[in-house]
This record gives sequence, C-alpha cells and structure tokens, in this order.
Amino acid sequence: YAWDANEEYLFKAMVAFAMRRYSSKSTTQISDVLLCNVTDRVSFWFVVTDSSQNVTTVPGSVVEAAIRMNRNRINSAFLLSDKTLQFLKITSTLSPPVEPSTPVWLIVFGVVLCLIVAGIVFLVVAGIQQRKKKNKESTERENLEEKGEVTVTVENGIPCEALDLKAGHINGVFAADDERFTSL
Repeated sequence: YAWDANEEYLFKAMVAFAMRRYSSKSTTQISDVLLCNVTDRVSFWFVVTDSSQNVTTVPGSVVEAAIRMNRNRINSAFLLSDKTLQFLKITSTLSPPVEPSTPVWLIVFGVVLCLIVAGIVFLVVAGIQQRKKKNKESTERENLEEKGEVTVTVENGIPCEALDLKAGHINGVFAADDERFTSL
C-alpha cells in the first residue's frame, strides 16, 4: 500500500468530514487536520485544530466521538476494515449481530416435525405393503389347496409337508400303541 501526499490528503479530508458530521455547526477544513510523525509503515498521530478560535486544538474526546461515529466511512474510503485501520485509544466498532429472518428454534422444530411425519408415513406404507403380501400369500395357498396340489407349508420358520387329507396319514410312533388296546 503506497502512502503518499494524495493518501494523506484523503485521510485529512475524511477526518474533516467526520468532524463536520459529528457537530453540524463545525466548519472544520482539511487544513485544520495536522499529521505528525509520519513513518514508512504508515504510522502517525494527528491533531484537529479549530481555526475559528485561533489555532486551539479540538478536545480528544470530541475527535474520538467523531471518528467512532464515522469509522465505517473512513474504512470504506481506504478500502480497509477495523482490523487493518487502527486508531489508538478509539475502540473498534462492532457490527450488530446478524439475526436470521426465522428463529433457530422454529427451524429445529420444523426439522423434528418433518422427521416424525416421515417416520409415520413410512410405518403406514410398510404396514399396507405387509398386509397386501400376506393377503396375496393366503389367496395363493387357498388356490393351490382347491386344486388339490400338495404344497410345502412353513410353520415357525420350518418347512413341513402338507397332509394329504383324502388319503390320511399314520404316525409310525403311535402305531404300536394302537395294538395294545382292544377295539370296541
């Protein structure tokens, strides 16, 4: 950043502008702003004089208030920020916190509500599909039983042979017990 006579003139003009904006009746001129001890690193101190009162300096508190009130305009003129353009003894101005257009709690509530609604819809759709699947399986089983075809049924997750109800089925384990008893 090149600091030359033009930049000094702009700085003096911005300070004079700030002084004029701060006190509406002030007639601060660019020549009333004096820069002292300017270094190569663009470090200096300045004094604002009041030409209407024969070269008396303006109190520091008035200059600080004027700079604080117009700091954003001074920063903008030099394309700098509060971090890069530092005034000693003048606290930097903080921008007001950004408030979102919708409260945070409303956004969180909306997300939670959407998740609950999506879960309910999922459970309802899954239940309907499961019921259709069971109804389809039972109608297929009934159709096969009506045709007389032997099918393998699954009970408790174990496949079992279907009984042929017309021919009957004899359990070999109990066959010997039938011989002990006398017939009626």
